[in-house]
Amino acid sequence: MRIGLNQSSLDGFILLGIFSHSQTDLILFSVVMIVFTVALCGNVLLIFLIYADPRLHTPMYFFLSQLSLMDLMLVCDIVPKMAVNFLSGRKSISFVGCGIQIGFFVSLVGSEGLLLGLMAYDRYVAISHPLHYPILMSQRVCLQIAGSSWTFGIIDGMIQMVGAMSLPYCGSRNVDHFFCEVPALLKLACADTSIFDTLLFACCVFMLLLPFSFIVASYARILGAVLHMRSAQARKKALATCSSHLTAVSLFYGAAMFIYLRPRRYRAPSHDKVVSVFYTVLTPMLNPLIYSLRNQEVMGSLRKRLDGCRIGDQH
Repeated sequence: MRIGLNQSSLDGFILLGIFSHSQTDLILFSVVMIVFTVALCGNVLLIFLIYADPRLHTPMYFFLSQLSLMDLMLVCDIVPKMAVNFLSGRKSISFVGCGIQIGFFVSLVGSEGLLLGLMAYDRYVAISHPLHYPILMSQRVCLQIAGSSWTFGIIDGMIQMVGAMSLPYCGSRNVDHFFCEVPALLKLACADTSIFDTLLFACCVFMLLLPFSFIVASYARILGAVLHMRSAQARKKALATCSSHLTAVSLFYGAAMFIYLRPRRYRAPSHDKVVSVFYTVLTPMLNPLIYSLRNQEVMGSLRKRLDGCRIGDQH
């Protein structure tokens, strides 16, 4: 086993990827790169607008800036390496590089899941206790929510990275995925992984089911508060403030639960790779669009910046 582990450390792994070099896959690869570029620009722009515009210095937008930062780091962790491998024809990744990719990926996905869960509390307080909102969602509370999301996500990432990289790999080095994902890597281990599988499932339950349960409970309370509102306009406004968050939650949790909480006998590498593209590339692109196009304050801030640029050009 020691020889196998040393051999893996020296040789690294081969990422089989998701695309071949057929005409159809070349088009799909181009689409993924366009989506990546939009995700990159959209999240950078959203972070800039939130920090540059004092009107957006509220708890909801602070959490949104953290979400955009996580999405930005997530696409940069996965897509560049995938693109280099595809364009160069070399599909290798070093042992250390694989470990780093696992650490960042798990940390960011875990942090985003927790943050989306805790953002539901922000919406609950805003709708159910609007008069106490400035107190209940003070700057200190916001920093604690964001900090705890990052902290638990990083702990989860470190646990999975150390666990996966500590296993011996003495057989095939071909990872049937386009990035180093723990479940795909465990299939190559030449040791009993049952204990690690149990730990992995426990981490997924804590990082996915727990926040999701919190979201369901928060929105049940929100729905109760909305139904008791007398004004139809107030109900419409309350539901509109939640729609963006609910859309982001549906996209993220739907894909993550499909991959990590399915019984092993129902898993297929081809399905996992397609769904992984969804939440490592597509969701980070959609999040800034969901929160900006459907949000008058963000669009107003963007128009203000664009008008300022036009005036500056005219002078």
